[in-house]
Amino acid sequence: MQIHVVQQGQSLFSIAQTYGSTVNDIVEANEIPNPNNLVVGQTIVIPIVGRFYFVQPGDTLTTIARRFNIPVNELATINAISPNQSLQVGFRLYIPERPETDVEFNAYVEPRGTTVAPALEEAARDAAPYLTYLAPFSFQALRDGSLKEPLLNNFPAIARANNNVLMMVITNQENDQFSDELGRILLNDMTVQNRFLDNIVAAAKKYGFKDIHFDLEYLRPADREAYNTFLRKAKARFEKEGWLLSTALAPKTSATQQGAWYEAHDYKAHGEIVDFVVIMTYEWGYSGGPAQPVSPIGPVRDVLEYALTEMPGSKIMMGQNLYGYDWTLPFVQGSIAKAVSPQQAIQIAAQNNVSIQYDTKAQAPFFNYVDAEGKRHEVWFEDARSIQAKFDLIKELNLRGMSYWKLGLSFPQNWLLIVDNFNVVKRA
Repeated sequence: MQIHVVQQGQSLFSIAQTYGSTVNDIVEANEIPNPNNLVVGQTIVIPIVGRFYFVQPGDTLTTIARRFNIPVNELATINAISPNQSLQVGFRLYIPERPETDVEFNAYVEPRGTTVAPALEEAARDAAPYLTYLAPFSFQALRDGSLKEPLLNNFPAIARANNNVLMMVITNQENDQFSDELGRILLNDMTVQNRFLDNIVAAAKKYGFKDIHFDLEYLRPADREAYNTFLRKAKARFEKEGWLLSTALAPKTSATQQGAWYEAHDYKAHGEIVDFVVIMTYEWGYSGGPAQPVSPIGPVRDVLEYALTEMPGSKIMMGQNLYGYDWTLPFVQGSIAKAVSPQQAIQIAAQNNVSIQYDTKAQAPFFNYVDAEGKRHEVWFEDARSIQAKFDLIKELNLRGMSYWKLGLSFPQNWLLIVDNFNVVKRA
């Protein structure tokens, strides 16, 4: 696969010619929302085997071979040139596919309301071939230890058809908010806790869940050890059934990080107890805050590098957003940004005739525009470049994989690049 960034004056026809592809193949692979009105700065994934590299100032065949982890002589042979040949800027080199890395992928899917939207079910069906786990969100714990079930519809059948492990996500949410009081009861009242575990086992057997995933957030700092003890108890119980145990963790950069979302999440203990964790490395830019990247690569790296001091990379799944936000400027506290898919972001840029820029420090695309009412906007989202940067980080840090929040906002380039970068592990 080739990632191409649209330049001024380019058309899909000229881009296809450059890479020996076709307009139809490119449009279909990317589900391009604006084929007749490309945006400068828009990324397109070219569906070819391998990729092309255009020589930049200062490049040598040796530095290029090192960059793509390929022997110099092999690179020279493939491109029918001498290993010692000097390269002109702009010269096109073909880079072959390299061996894939085995990685696991999870995606949450969150039905809302009283029915599952057909489009959401279709999004799960489309993504499932690229997933190890499929995670309907969520079973909500109640104060008596019973469970409020999510809308499951055909999600178990979709998981079975695609060899996905069905992940049972359990939260301490009440009225769509995480509750520290509910967490206190579940972790400290042994009568409720035992009933809670019994109900989890019954539901898991009923629907075929093979991974039990606790997303307990906003817990009291005083319940840190109670949570660890509970996880040990749950692990012993679920191991008898042959099930995995996983947890969701807030994005910390130290063991002593303060705050209601962080203190009860003990990275070291979770790393010792559970089979793997999902670290929620996103929402630096969030709907209720000022405009900024949702998952900038620097802060994401900081969290993951700390996590690696507490647990092995084989237990860490990087959290990744499948969406961006459109903020109205100037930001006013209490205002809410609109969530947009990468496809919607491109359409907004095209409709407003603005170029897409790329923040190389954050590894994230963004643009500004003025709407029909004269209001200024700033949009940060994800594209092929930003997701490739995260895939490169998975390889560099040798992580277990990636977990997406959440299905339903279209980002076809993500799935194209999974295939190009990894071999998706299937555990079911």
